[in-house]
Amino acid sequence: MSAGSIRRAQLVTPFGVGAMSVLVNGTSVITAGLDHWYVIDSPATIELGEYQAHDWRLEARLRVREFRLPPDYRRRPKGQDARNTNLKVPVLRFPRWSFCMYCKRLELSPLTMAAPVECPDPKHAHGPGESKKKPPRMSQVPFVAICARGHLDDFPFREWVHRSLRPSCGGTLRLESRGGGGLEGQVVICDTGNKPKGCGAERSLEGIMNSRWDNQVERTHLTDQLVSIQSPFYCKGARPWLAELDGICGEPLRGALRGAGNVYFPKVESSIYLPRQVGAVSATMHELLNRADVRPILSILNRIFGAAVTAAQIRADLPLELFKPISDAELLAGYRDMFGLGGSTATALPDNGTAGDENDAEEGAETLTGNEEWRHPEFQLLRETPVDDLLTSKETGVHRELSGFLDRVRQVETLTETRALRGFTRVRDESLKLTLGKNLLRRHQLSAEQDWLPAYVVKGEGIYLELNQQRLEAWEQRSEVVARAQKITENHGDVARLRGLPGRAVSPRFVLLHTLGHLLINELVFACGYSSASLRERLYVSDTPKRRMAGLLIYTAAGDSEGTMGGLVRMARPESLWSVVANAISDAKWCSTDPVCMDAGEKGQGPDSCNLAACHGCALLPETSCEEFNRFLDRGVVVGTFLHPRLGYFSDLLAD
Repeated sequence: MSAGSIRRAQLVTPFGVGAMSVLVNGTSVITAGLDHWYVIDSPATIELGEYQAHDWRLEARLRVREFRLPPDYRRRPKGQDARNTNLKVPVLRFPRWSFCMYCKRLELSPLTMAAPVECPDPKHAHGPGESKKKPPRMSQVPFVAICARGHLDDFPFREWVHRSLRPSCGGTLRLESRGGGGLEGQVVICDTGNKPKGCGAERSLEGIMNSRWDNQVERTHLTDQLVSIQSPFYCKGARPWLAELDGICGEPLRGALRGAGNVYFPKVESSIYLPRQVGAVSATMHELLNRADVRPILSILNRIFGAAVTAAQIRADLPLELFKPISDAELLAGYRDMFGLGGSTATALPDNGTAGDENDAEEGAETLTGNEEWRHPEFQLLRETPVDDLLTSKETGVHRELSGFLDRVRQVETLTETRALRGFTRVRDESLKLTLGKNLLRRHQLSAEQDWLPAYVVKGEGIYLELNQQRLEAWEQRSEVVARAQKITENHGDVARLRGLPGRAVSPRFVLLHTLGHLLINELVFACGYSSASLRERLYVSDTPKRRMAGLLIYTAAGDSEGTMGGLVRMARPESLWSVVANAISDAKWCSTDPVCMDAGEKGQGPDSCNLAACHGCALLPETSCEEFNRFLDRGVVVGTFLHPRLGYFSDLLAD
């Protein structure tokens, strides 16, 4: 295996299980499955309690016992505590094909190859009388093969050049560049001049990434044309991150660049921690209850006694020195909070946050509930003023200039976000069933009582604001507003139908809040010095009668010290927020690429034409900050258009 360093948060996203990354020495590697995380030579020296994290809502939603932070590497000191030292996250060399930059030879190496691959071609041998020289180091090829079920394989160079599903020729392969700006200039050759001697076949890589839809059935050039459409070349189900090079699949296969965006779409579920009883349990108490030597005991007591357990019964089995200073009331409150017993200010989701029964779950047919159901409890608590060690917000009041546009503004002084990786997709960022995603993360599945997922916990701060409900309802009924949202819905629906996927209704209030979040983040970058990638948006949008929401949370998303010193919270003060909103709205009225940006918005632009008046010059953010991969944006619904300047929700805010 190759070695290198990577930030712990990046092992959740974007370089989680099944993702490729490049080490500092130039080696391309793929992060291995969860089966081999937290594995060391001496199991007695590992203390998993240090890495365990809990969020009761997210655990129920993803049907796991706990989350685990990616391990950090520590050297083992002599004569000192050796616990949790030498922990590494394994990676494997991928792609396995390498090529020589000098002679263009292709060579296949094993997944576990750690040493640099040297070219074995006789052309590099030193002649008589020449000093011995080291063979040149080979570089990994930029091409891989992917399928829509999440599988990943080496590009089939030998099958491709010989136009055969099972080629008999074992000659030396070379990958030559013959000019041209596309794949037609990249040619695979079966060389006749070296041992093993080849057949002389050659073929360019033109078309290997192409695909088309035929009656809602996807067909790829690599599958249909490697041999012929009558003898298709299907995916073999390879999962190299689990050291499985063969499996069962049968999906169409397509070529891709190993660094392309469609090779890996992580499925990350995020949760803002909601205390079951606000203020009843301190952060210190949470840490004590989640210790590795405490939580299993409490789980046994819960199975035996449930809510009827007494403080004396709990203390009898716990370390006396730890819980002696804790009162009986706080101990019972912490116990009930851990297992969801008794009263609660945060409403849990029905069906543990998933749709489908147990039989569906066994078949991998369950899907997660939508954001409306999942985020409504967060919305209910954030709009109030909870005071808790893990979630605290204060009312700041609304500036008089914004009072007709906003109903609520909150300073979220403390929040805790847990982000867990539950799987990934390739080819397209589409929905993924819970069990299917987990199956991609490890070879051997665990029971619900033992299951865990990698996660990262961010403690930060934020600004919560809520639109004026009366003004919003009147605005979103206007025909010209509905027409713009309908255009986005139609553009997305056209692409979804072409791919055989369900469409999605995009409401005017969603486009408004989503675009407003982007505009405010871009302004906060200048107002208080954050990098745009350190801030995230979280949308609370619903027009369902019992769950009406129109809220926006902008919060710190970086796991380091940036943004944790109160700079973002201060911007929620009335005068500061008025300045931020006014500048954001003013800047949004004219993009640096206007009138092109606004005119292009009449038909659609950006990913899948799902944006209207929105581009990199005005409304786009780093994709780590956006919940929708920079789709469903439109400045027109915020500030109006050239033809309809009064169309926007905020058109009257800075009216002359």
